[in-house]
Amino acid sequence: MASENILVIGGGPTGMEAARGIASIGYKVTLVEKRERLGGTPDASQYAALTPDMRSAEEAIDEMAAAITNNPNVKLMFNTTVIDSSGSVGNFKVKAIQEGKEITIDAGSVIICTGFTHFDPGRETQKYGYYEHDDVITLVDAEKMLKAGNFVRPSNGEIPKQVCFIQCVGSRDRQIGNEYCSKVCCGISSKQAIEIRQHVPGCKVFIFYIDMRMYGYWENEIYWPAQEKYKVNYVKGIATEIVKKGDKLLVKGEDTTLRRPMEVLMDIVILAVGMEPSEGTKKVADIFGVKKNKYGFIETIGGALNTVSTDVPGVFAAGAATGPADLEDCVSSAGAAAMKAIASLRLTSVPA
Repeated sequence: MASENILVIGGGPTGMEAARGIASIGYKVTLVEKRERLGGTPDASQYAALTPDMRSAEEAIDEMAAAITNNPNVKLMFNTTVIDSSGSVGNFKVKAIQEGKEITIDAGSVIICTGFTHFDPGRETQKYGYYEHDDVITLVDAEKMLKAGNFVRPSNGEIPKQVCFIQCVGSRDRQIGNEYCSKVCCGISSKQAIEIRQHVPGCKVFIFYIDMRMYGYWENEIYWPAQEKYKVNYVKGIATEIVKKGDKLLVKGEDTTLRRPMEVLMDIVILAVGMEPSEGTKKVADIFGVKKNKYGFIETIGGALNTVSTDVPGVFAAGAATGPADLEDCVSSAGAAAMKAIASLRLTSVPA
């Protein structure tokens, strides 16, 4: 007999929204999360505020978690890692390790919401000096400081006078194989630039970019306010090297608008790192036998008209497990995956 339980793997925003949607229609859902709590990357990386509306990330994640915590249709399983799967749509037998013990979860369909990982800027090259210079940080590092309300130079605790962002670190890079745009980095940099100006009004902020990619409403919501209200300086240019000069950082590169070499001193350099598939995404894809694209994200089969179905019937994927995505993308695709997962159960339960 087909199982009417739906398994959601991953307790970040995508997984929480998928579970909420399934439960709201009256179906049973089991959500497994490898950490000890819900929230995913926004929680683990201590995001300060959402892009573009500047809402507290902690407040938003707590609201999503509250919708499924103590919900009678939702079974939450923390400290749980999926290790194997057998069966097919309607009758998956999924093995997992929960706090050292092996368990089996019966599921009629599965939604993979295992998210992404931030690009490691020191992995391929040290031209940015991320592991060499304390004051070279990433968007993730900056986010933690902004959440704590203490944006200072990591090297000495001083308030910075001049800060810059370098865009497309780990994205749009054919040399390392990440040819794609990570979609959110331009917006997050602009959001953080605004926050820095709010926290440290006397600090000058620069954003060095190849192209600024502000899709949808982000153009008016963060890009123009950053320039016009908060006086953030956008410079079309390429940074090629960061070296220490005294107690500051010398950023070398090219101003591509003026077509001339560029050297500027900064107190803090923030690397706008892109998205890569998480280890969990790659492992779970292999466990269920779903196809991955050449970048390691889960490949969906329906193009623009079906962004959540995989090549394995009954197994769906949503959010950043399928490629770079912002929070709106994650929530929208979670809803689509929930509906298709329920539909697949209904089809398998119809008598022949």
